[in-house]
Amino acid sequence: MMLSTQRSLAAAQLGRNSLKEVVESRAPLREAALESFRRRNAVLDGIFYDIGRITHAEALKTAPWLAREGAILIVPPSDAGSLLLCNTIDDFWNAGGADVRVLAVAGVGSSAIGAAAFARNVADAFRVRVAAVVSGYGLADLLTEALGGWFWFGGLNRLRHQFEALDDMSRVLNRPEMLSQASSPLELGRVSLDTRTVVALLGDRRFNFALVTGHSKGNLVISEALYELEEREAGRAVPADKFWIVTVSAAVAMPPRYREKIIDVMGTIDGFGALNSTPGISIDKRCSFSWHHTNTDLPWHLPVTKVFRELKEERSLVV
Repeated sequence: MMLSTQRSLAAAQLGRNSLKEVVESRAPLREAALESFRRRNAVLDGIFYDIGRITHAEALKTAPWLAREGAILIVPPSDAGSLLLCNTIDDFWNAGGADVRVLAVAGVGSSAIGAAAFARNVADAFRVRVAAVVSGYGLADLLTEALGGWFWFGGLNRLRHQFEALDDMSRVLNRPEMLSQASSPLELGRVSLDTRTVVALLGDRRFNFALVTGHSKGNLVISEALYELEEREAGRAVPADKFWIVTVSAAVAMPPRYREKIIDVMGTIDGFGALNSTPGISIDKRCSFSWHHTNTDLPWHLPVTKVFRELKEERSLVV
């Protein structure tokens, strides 16, 4: 069974940026400095996500964008076509985003193949296309990584945002036109790129999501996006009854208006997820003998597709 995971991971690694692409990029020093961490995150995704469900062709297609934070993937169910990569919100719209009813955000490994694998598991449960937001790996992540941010993501994520301006300044130096999009570089750095994408998707009236779900640190991204919407809209954020929120492997605080439609899922042996959950939140669905990972090739996995199929029946989830 592990062969499928190894095959997808190998395909992704073969499709990594070549030395030529790194040298010719807009910020070659930045790209070269981060590349080893990006490769490591792809390996982590092989542990935490069901990447064996991603085909060889799809792995090659996503590989050049493994660390492109904020990109959107449209992931169909297994055997229902290949995933699509959208670099902007308008690209997502032009690719039929108005008909996509599920939004997913992966967390631990933070690469495109992990995001695609988590979204594929959800897509297989509902037999619909799922939008996946890619969490990236930038300079801000590199600095908090040195402080243990990968493990203690709940506590150190706020510190990460103090460093986000470094990523934005890097992008501004290579794309000066970005200065016109914010009143100051510090304003640009208030939230991370993956969070900005989730904010943009949930706040765009062209889209109508029925379900928003995250795994691990992806739930924190969703939480930050919802709180950001609350602040930006001065209490007039997306109505609570517009979509369900399902957190997998980390129960984090969400704005109160969403409370009635939140389902928190956790494995019974997932100490990692419990450690990074907000204290006091009760778990709605516990998965027996399941740890933090969702890779069906490995023992003690949390079976994402099975869980969502059960939730369809237990909670009448309709997308």
